[in-house]
Amino acid sequence: MDINSTDTLPYDFNHLDDLMEEAGIDVLLATSKHNVQYLLGGYRFIFFSAMDAIGHSRYLPIIVYVRGAPEKTAYIANRMEGMEHANNPFWTPHFKPVAWGSTDAMADAIQHLKSAAPASPRIGIEPGFLPIDAAQNLVAAYSNAPLVDACGVLERLRAVKTPAELALLKDASERIGQSMQATITASREGSTKHEIIERLRQEETGRGLQFEYVLLTLGASHNRAASGQSWAKGEVLSIDSGGNLDGYIGDICRMGVLGEPDSELEDLLEEIETIQQAAFSKVRAGALGGDLIEAGQQALAKQPNRNSTDFFAHGMGVITHEAPFLMTNHPVAYEGVDADKPLKAGMVLSVETTMQHPSRGFIKLEDTLAVTENGFELYGSEGRGWNRGDTA
Repeated sequence: MDINSTDTLPYDFNHLDDLMEEAGIDVLLATSKHNVQYLLGGYRFIFFSAMDAIGHSRYLPIIVYVRGAPEKTAYIANRMEGMEHANNPFWTPHFKPVAWGSTDAMADAIQHLKSAAPASPRIGIEPGFLPIDAAQNLVAAYSNAPLVDACGVLERLRAVKTPAELALLKDASERIGQSMQATITASREGSTKHEIIERLRQEETGRGLQFEYVLLTLGASHNRAASGQSWAKGEVLSIDSGGNLDGYIGDICRMGVLGEPDSELEDLLEEIETIQQAAFSKVRAGALGGDLIEAGQQALAKQPNRNSTDFFAHGMGVITHEAPFLMTNHPVAYEGVDADKPLKAGMVLSVETTMQHPSRGFIKLEDTLAVTENGFELYGSEGRGWNRGDTA
């Protein structure tokens, strides 16, 4: 293996080996697009970036990694990916562009395992990202080998970002913020949610982002789905969007108003900001993850509209919820296993406070923070106040 080809990977093989050993895993089979992308060093096949289905089956990329032997790593790919490899070779010593579906991809992964791994390895898989037909074939080929959930291993591997990853997350956040401000400024009385969403999509893609989603509200409504509802003078707009930049997610929420915000709106957003800043104040390397949660919740408890307001924080990076996991089932179903563990420099957090006001609507700020040794860096910080729509 050409070790120089792995210099830019966002992880260290020794760290991966240690995590696998701790989890009791001899061989890792990564099958989710986001973890395959991560293990390959940022590559995702564009043909299947927004879909999986092909013919009677689906796209199933597989990274096969044997603990302690990166020179045995294989990438099982779609046949068309041979052209990608010809232009920009993958670091994996074994590249197999052989598959059109899930079972043929797994058949080649099994063949590689038989030649490169122990006879009865403990195999780490991603259960939520392994189709049943491929899983059944794997079990049949290794009836005496236990399958182990490897999601935690991969989450821990991704938890601390490299400077290159942080630069992408910062850039993604800034481009989304710029897209939101441009969208709000261009929207006017009568603009529908469908039109505003399409404008944001164009703004994000025009800035080099892969548009992923937007959650949008207008007026007093708390419904964030697309519709024909139109924006009226004096009403608020909340715009919460995620965009992908080379595999890394920017995800923030900003507020708009059609006209000038009245004193009540200023006060409501200030409540949100007070909670956000309280949480921010506890973010630094070495601080417990639960400290920022407690600070946010304590600040929330003092606010006039606490009964209609919610505070939440989570890790993010390649996907919108990843380590550190700071809260249990709030709102996404996972355990807050990192609340009592220290934050590390290079971790990235999303901190969000949401008010569902009964008459003024959905008022929210969501911010992205990178943990540093002495505090944090706020990504995409522009437009955190009231952004004005076009009233001309």
